[in-house]
Amino acid sequence: MVKTNVHFPTDHNLLWDAARKCIEIGCSLAKTQNIEGWRKALDWKKRVKIEFRKLQKTKKSGGRNKELRLKYATENYLDITKILQKKMVEFQAVFAPKTLAQELAFIELEYYFAMLIKHMDLVERRLVKGEKIPHNEKVFSLFEPHTKWISKGKAGVVAEFGEKHLIVTDQNNFIVLSHIIADTPDATFTVDIAKQLKEQFGNRMASLSFDKGFSSKEIIKELEGIIPNAVIKQKGKPNKERKEIEGTENFKTLNNAHNAVESNINQLTYHGLDKCRDKGKINFNKYVSLAVLSYNLH
Repeated sequence: MVKTNVHFPTDHNLLWDAARKCIEIGCSLAKTQNIEGWRKALDWKKRVKIEFRKLQKTKKSGGRNKELRLKYATENYLDITKILQKKMVEFQAVFAPKTLAQELAFIELEYYFAMLIKHMDLVERRLVKGEKIPHNEKVFSLFEPHTKWISKGKAGVVAEFGEKHLIVTDQNNFIVLSHIIADTPDATFTVDIAKQLKEQFGNRMASLSFDKGFSSKEIIKELEGIIPNAVIKQKGKPNKERKEIEGTENFKTLNNAHNAVESNINQLTYHGLDKCRDKGKINFNKYVSLAVLSYNLH
């Protein structure tokens, strides 16, 4: 798991992110063409933040009539962002970029404005109307939009934010295969990995082991046709035949050796792959690749 450098995402704090970026970029662009009406931009930002903080405080506090107070705070927060929305529509109608820098800033402004509208809708639906927002509608960072919500079942950790990173190590602990797999289920990659490694190493690959998450009955059957010594525990309750296979001395030895990958992951994390502090998807990929190179050189 490679984490992105983001704060814990909620729809109301992402709405604040979108609002402040709209004000900052809009004010900057308005100055380049002396567009009037942005003299109080800092005051707008302050007012939006005050209503955001009030909503945050209401959500965290207890007491009587909390639902009613939360609804009232949410409506006040949305009212101030609706004023900003109207201001942004007016600004977009009169602003015409004259330089490449202005064009790029305006594209950025359009993105944050779209996020402003999206999160106004999400906040209203969840906190005012009481809807449950589908996972596929959620965004987990405006600044690192490739960030995924990864639930790993760790004690005391709701979720981690970033992307899953798949690694394959050889008997000497070198990483021979590395892929960023976002939040795609592990089992999706099992057969493709086996085929790729078979093509890369041929008959020199004596055995191949996987975590249990890469397993299914169908996958195990496919692996047997690719490599004779595939070490992967079956998900669910194994039948008598599978129990015998997993109970052999060879299977146990290779499966125990597989657990060494945890120390490889720990060392990789030590080499900078705990959290990516660089920005953007392209730089995230570079960061991961450089950490793998650093690990292998070490």
